[in-house]
Amino acid sequence: MRGQVDAFTYDALPARIVMGAGKRKDVAAEVERLGCKCPLIVTTHEQAALGDDIARQFDVGSTTLFAAAAMHTPWDVTQRALEAAQSARADCVIAIGGGSSIGLSKAIALRTKLPQIVLPTTYAGSEVTPIIGETRDGQKHTQRTLEVLPEVVIYDIEFTLTLPVSLSVASGLNAIAHGVEALYAADANPVTSMMAEDGIAALAESLPNIVQSPDSIEARRLAQYGAWLCGTCLGTVGMGLHHKICHVLGGTFNLAHAQTHAVMIPHVVAYNAHAASDAMLRIARALNARHAWTGLHELAVKLDAPRSLETLGMPESGIERAVELTMQNFYSNPRAPDADALLHMLRQAWRGVPPEPME
Repeated sequence: MRGQVDAFTYDALPARIVMGAGKRKDVAAEVERLGCKCPLIVTTHEQAALGDDIARQFDVGSTTLFAAAAMHTPWDVTQRALEAAQSARADCVIAIGGGSSIGLSKAIALRTKLPQIVLPTTYAGSEVTPIIGETRDGQKHTQRTLEVLPEVVIYDIEFTLTLPVSLSVASGLNAIAHGVEALYAADANPVTSMMAEDGIAALAESLPNIVQSPDSIEARRLAQYGAWLCGTCLGTVGMGLHHKICHVLGGTFNLAHAQTHAVMIPHVVAYNAHAASDAMLRIARALNARHAWTGLHELAVKLDAPRSLETLGMPESGIERAVELTMQNFYSNPRAPDADALLHMLRQAWRGVPPEPME
């Protein structure tokens, strides 16, 4: 028997989720369902061929491809994309890719109100969130608004089969970070907590299998399912220190987004360990580990994931600047901000040593 459930608030986000192998063939039908005809297709340069493939579902000349999405959604790229959308008289945006393409699509939607159809190729989770992070003048700024929430998300497992193992690992650990922070969010509730724990468990099971068998449809399907659950949590409840510090590191030092999450999440969990005991138990249970922070570190070791900020290209001289920026507009977090503790944590993460709880 379950115990008494405390009062809570849960806001479900208005998005259509389509999941299944081969579902990319339904893009044109989804565009028509939205009452649109002239999509702007957004990808990175490396994924332009995927954009061309989707464009074949439409009449010749009715689509425009913008294949210049970039990490951390830099403002100059957004300006060029907006010009392309205006010139093409686009009536919707189709984003294909990971956080770079989806971030650009959101930036366009924020300023044009165009509806979005997103086809994720990674496990980033941003496709199901009303959150956008944009970089201007060397700093990344984040806001939450339903105006950037995609109307339709199509999860085609086949799109993830070509995702390199190293990126699959980093992206999957990024997704786990969403579920982890949802479990100790100030506005956590039984619905998102259930989704978060199941999402973490699904990713912890599937990622080692992807490393062993990158072509495994079953492993990829389970990872995509877990990423959807954790991403949905990210979009529904507020995030804490981990997401704040990763935005600071990524925007300030241009560090790879998913890899930064992969490095930082065990350390931030250790930072919060004594302030969120129930969440730590649930994280450990999902990972089948003794402690949440050791479980996350051991998973990273097992996956041969990045474990130090130094290897990502962060200068050691930037640690104090990172702490300074993190202390500004601090996110809600179980443990109050402490500059000395953050400095110690970042030094540990920079060196890549195992995380340790801090008093």
